[in-house]
Formats: sequence, structure tokens, C-alpha cells
Amino acid sequence: MFATLTRTATSHARTRCAVFGPAAGGSTGRFVVRSFASLEVESSDYSDRVEHTDDTHFLLILGKPGGGKGTISGKVLKDMPNFHHLSSGDVLRHHVREGTEVGNEAKKYMNEGKLVPDEVMVRLIMEDAHRFVDEGKSLLLDGFPRTLEQAAALDKALDVDLVINLDIPTETIVDRISDRWIHAPSGRVYSYSYKPPKVEGKDDITGEDLIQRDDDKPDCVRQRLAQYDETTAPLVDFYEKKGVLKTFQGTMSDVIYPEVKNWLDEKLAHD
Repeated sequence: MFATLTRTATSHARTRCAVFGPAAGGSTGRFVVRSFASLEVESSDYSDRVEHTDDTHFLLILGKPGGGKGTISGKVLKDMPNFHHLSSGDVLRHHVREGTEVGNEAKKYMNEGKLVPDEVMVRLIMEDAHRFVDEGKSLLLDGFPRTLEQAAALDKALDVDLVINLDIPTETIVDRISDRWIHAPSGRVYSYSYKPPKVEGKDDITGEDLIQRDDDKPDCVRQRLAQYDETTAPLVDFYEKKGVLKTFQGTMSDVIYPEVKNWLDEKLAHD
């Protein structure tokens, strides 16, 4: 069922700050990725595309890292239990852990310290997607797609009919992430704005020093967000042109979510 994607080599910027590189892509059609921004369809005969129905929908939430995607996703899953959360990261870890054929292929790249190629992530994601669709579930896609080529690939395989774009101001996210301090040995996380330590700079349990990770520092956060904007802007345009995207603006998830839920309720009711 799964075809093969080939793509030209793409250089990835290397910096001291952690960056959010391309994640999962998706396809079960026959086409070749020539470059990041151009796709050539080799065959118009595509009979396996999964279309949304009155009862089965495919939802994607776009938004900057630290912009509340996880919070909004959790609320959607709680209020709309027919949606199954399909995380590209979870799918990858599952297949690697279980030693599946495609999981072992992905593991080779991981062991070499490389990003798992889009064509491998395609097969991982679509295997699980088909399984849940066959059970009558709707899907909430997480971490997939994150680039234009991945979105175009996914569109050949899956009829994404609902896209939420969370437009959170960059400085709100910078303030939120750079406020985070951790106790490295235990992984305990503190935030001076909503979960401060009892003693400034010290872990509540051990009294040891708290640290701030390099990629939580303001300059690195801004760099990651700038890269996200550059990579994801074409995605927003892609889904806007398909007429399935709605943008929600704000700074607090608890304020934004009622608007998200109202929009989803309206779209699902119309189907």
C-alpha cells in the first residue's frame, strides 16, 4: 500500500540552540519529492486516499512550540472522545520499541544521530492512521505534518478536513518558556510565574540549584520560533486555500479553547 518517497538532500542549520526540525510526513500515493517546495505527481491513479465522512474526521493543530498546542489538544480529546490522538513521536517510539520493519529502518537513522527521513515517517504514520480509521475513529494529528512537502504528501493519503492554527504572540511564548527552570537530576520543572520554587533558585525537595537550559533562554527561544514561522507559514497558506483552516489568536489557552470548541462543534454538526 505504501509507496516510496525520494527527495533531494536538504541542509539543516546547526546552531547551539535546539531547533524544531521537520517531523513526520505522510503519503501513500506515488510521487517524488523533488525539493522542499515542489512536488511532482508521477501517477494520478490514487485509489487509497482516506476521505473524511460524517462520522470520521481528520484534525490538525498548528502552532508555535510553547504556544498551547498540547493544552488545546488535551481539551479536544476530553470533550470529543471519538478523536484518537496520533502523535508522530509516539508512533516512532512505538515502532522502534516493537522492532517492526519500518521501526528498525527508522532506528538506523536515529543511531547515526540523523533525522528520520520523511519517507520513513510517512510509512510509520500511515500504518497507524489506517488502523484507527478502520476502527471508525477520527484522528487528531500531532507533530505531523510540519512542512509544505509533508502536507502535500499527507494530502495524497488523508483528507484533512479540520485545521486549527493557534496564533500566539512570539513574546508571550518567549516569556513563558524563558521563565522555566529545572532541577536537572530529577527533571522537576519550575516556573516563577505559576509554579515557583519555595526558595528562589533551589529545588523544593533536595535544595539543590536549579538551572535554565540553553534552549530555554530568550535568544534561543526566538531563534526556534523564527524557524518555525519560516517553515510553517506555507502550511497555513496550503490549508487556507483548501478552505479547512481557522486561525485563533490570543495569549491564554483557557480563553482560546471555548472559541475552538464552538468552531469544531459547528463544523462537525454541519457534516
